[in-house]
Amino acid sequence: MNYIEAVKYIHSLLKFGIRPGLSGMDALLRLLGNPHKSLKYVHVAGTNGKGSTSTAISNVLTDAGYRVGLYTSPYVTDFLERVQFCGKPVDKALFAICVEKVKAAVEALEKDSVTITEFEALTASAFLCYKELKCDAVVLEVGLGGRLDATNVIDTPLVNVITSLSIDHSAVLGNTIEEIAFEKCGTIKENSKVICSFGQPDGALKVIEQTAKERNSSLKIPFESDVKILKNDIFGTEFLYKNKKYSVKMAGEHQVKNMTCVIEACNILSEIFEISEDNIRNGINKTVLPARVEVLSEKPLVVLDGGHNADGAKAFYDAVSSELANKERVIVVAGMMADKEVEESLKSLLSETDVLLCVTPNNPRAMPARELAQIGLKYAKKVFCVEKVTEALKIALAGATNNSAVLVVGSLYLAGEVREQLIELIEN
Repeated sequence: MNYIEAVKYIHSLLKFGIRPGLSGMDALLRLLGNPHKSLKYVHVAGTNGKGSTSTAISNVLTDAGYRVGLYTSPYVTDFLERVQFCGKPVDKALFAICVEKVKAAVEALEKDSVTITEFEALTASAFLCYKELKCDAVVLEVGLGGRLDATNVIDTPLVNVITSLSIDHSAVLGNTIEEIAFEKCGTIKENSKVICSFGQPDGALKVIEQTAKERNSSLKIPFESDVKILKNDIFGTEFLYKNKKYSVKMAGEHQVKNMTCVIEACNILSEIFEISEDNIRNGINKTVLPARVEVLSEKPLVVLDGGHNADGAKAFYDAVSSELANKERVIVVAGMMADKEVEESLKSLLSETDVLLCVTPNNPRAMPARELAQIGLKYAKKVFCVEKVTEALKIALAGATNNSAVLVVGSLYLAGEVREQLIELIEN
């Protein structure tokens, strides 16, 4: 099996399992020799900010000289963004070897009527990669929820981080913030050390505090009062936390919330690993993720963002709103999944939009462009449906002057679909 075959095989499996729970994942890992048992983890759950937080912690440990695995999702342009080692995608040949082992185990389980999902197979493959690479630590981002997520087969992690919580994936996780917090808190193990971002909704915070107490786990929540923003624009943020200065290149004050979690998590990790203040500062400064308020051009201003729920969209709007105030024209290319809070997510941005170009992302869950346009008509000045995403990008860039803004928003699936095309169009 080569790398292309390995990725094709992973994608061939069911997205979601027939039977809920971790029994299938446990059975799969037993057949593989329980590779996850030999590794140490930082487990990161939450609704928004998981990717930034996980990547920054990985960068800190890598800067300190350790062998670090990073498991995250979804990817934007390269499938192996999801399975990294020391800040780079794992070797394709190693990944293919590990997937081949997983495939054999999956086929053996199928004979006993045990169905393994795409995410379970990928997670097991990642565990095999990290064991083979002799990782000192693995930063493990939860895929969906937490309690029944395939990553939750691990024993007590070195640190458990819970980032910002909001309502998302309601059909799976619940309709209230308390129900969602319950699922996320399923990652909290007995006698663990938990870091939780500040500013959680009251209902979520009560569940987090109660769960930590029931499981004899310590809970640390950074104080927002310990934060002072020094500089904040679309190119990043400089801030003080406990009178120490940090700089993050990703825009938005929400990233400060994420990075205070990173700092506190690394303070706990420094009890086990040799981590200096410079390592923490460097790791945070190196953290850049595609499609997270990503500035691709300054004249015109072109920004790509994959925020896909109401809180993520609000964070994006807050990050760019001051820039938009000075632009003579704002052009938005938008495409979203139908199972998201579409109107709630986009209304603030669309109220400042001169031209909205609606597209249908290449995904079965995508909202048709014409339905998105009906929502857009309530807010934007001009609304158009464009059949081909590439055509929408061309129209947007052609209509932009140096003092215009072109924003491509709505979904990481859309961002992954267009990012390379958009960069190419800008350069040419």
